[in-house]
Amino acid sequence: MKRFFALLLMLTIIFSFQKQAYAMEIKAIQPLNSESVILIDGTTGTILFEQDSEKLMYPASITKIVTGIIAIEEGNIKDIVTVSKNARNIDGTRVYLLEGEQVPMLKLIQGMLINSGNDAATAIAEHIDGSEAQFAERMNQFIRDKIGTRNTTFQNPHGLFDVNHVTTAYDMAIITQYAMNNPLFRSIVGTKSLEWIGEGWETTIFNHNRLLWRYEGTTGVKNGYVLQSGYTLVASAMRDGSEWIAVTLNAGSAELAYSDMENLFDYGFNNYQTNQYTVDPLLIQKYQDRFQVPDQLVFTSKKSESFKVELNENNGQLVVMDSNDNQVYSKQLIPLITSQHIIDKLRGPLNEESKSFLAAKSISIAIPVLLILLFVRKRKREKR
Repeated sequence: MKRFFALLLMLTIIFSFQKQAYAMEIKAIQPLNSESVILIDGTTGTILFEQDSEKLMYPASITKIVTGIIAIEEGNIKDIVTVSKNARNIDGTRVYLLEGEQVPMLKLIQGMLINSGNDAATAIAEHIDGSEAQFAERMNQFIRDKIGTRNTTFQNPHGLFDVNHVTTAYDMAIITQYAMNNPLFRSIVGTKSLEWIGEGWETTIFNHNRLLWRYEGTTGVKNGYVLQSGYTLVASAMRDGSEWIAVTLNAGSAELAYSDMENLFDYGFNNYQTNQYTVDPLLIQKYQDRFQVPDQLVFTSKKSESFKVELNENNGQLVVMDSNDNQVYSKQLIPLITSQHIIDKLRGPLNEESKSFLAAKSISIAIPVLLILLFVRKRKREKR
């Protein structure tokens, strides 16, 4: 019984330490006011912190991140767009486009992302696909096929409320990670102010993302609000070679959203770093004829951590270990297929791997030969 109570006491102490350690980690980014949040490394995609990040939420104007990147990548920024009556009369924030006004696509993208113009978003959608509904189908296909979102469905290009217009913090984080790899998109969402000269409005527009002024290193990207969504915010910040992307959904006010974002970024910069680790040439020298070994590894780790790299030659996996021998990162290397490799396969026993290998090589040889034979046969018929 004494041993039992001693063991029970020891487990209780260990559990209390675990709870305390977890509480300390959470305390580093408290208080959080938003219902759903996530913080990721914008370079590697590693999740640094999340809270209900897979919960379906209403995005509001952060929807325009998707509209913007599609307009840049699948539209033509030099196009001249004619504004429709529908775009002119759209609800919410606008850049006061007039019906029939002709505006360069690039200017519409700027007005949409900097000043959150719903009219600009509608004009873009109608120009590219003829209607908001058709453009929404493009949006959904784009984010699924190119980005790999899990739970997002858009119904319009601007984020005005629709019960079926939903996303998650996780999906918006990876959407933004994708978009920020585009230099033009990155430049626009990082613009603080822009002279706007239109037929119905001449002014200086200022970026609605106030974090650009209040948090050092902020590089973008977009905020939003409708009654049903609360205050939403997607932001990115870069310091000392690390860039974080964070999403906060359904905060009670803009100030609470900004406060959450600052706490998330502080937590990230205080605790983590993005590493660009140069692999020791001596380590990989004897494997270069067997695997495609990268010169540099990019991964996320705790701040000021030291590393060592090992290569498991049995499975071709490159592993990064920290000072406590914990695995921080791993990369599966691609085997090189050399002439010697082919000879070894031919000489070796015909196991399943060898059979698959020989079958693939046979097909790769047979197809060109068959095409040549068909071509020769066709030429003979033409001569006859």
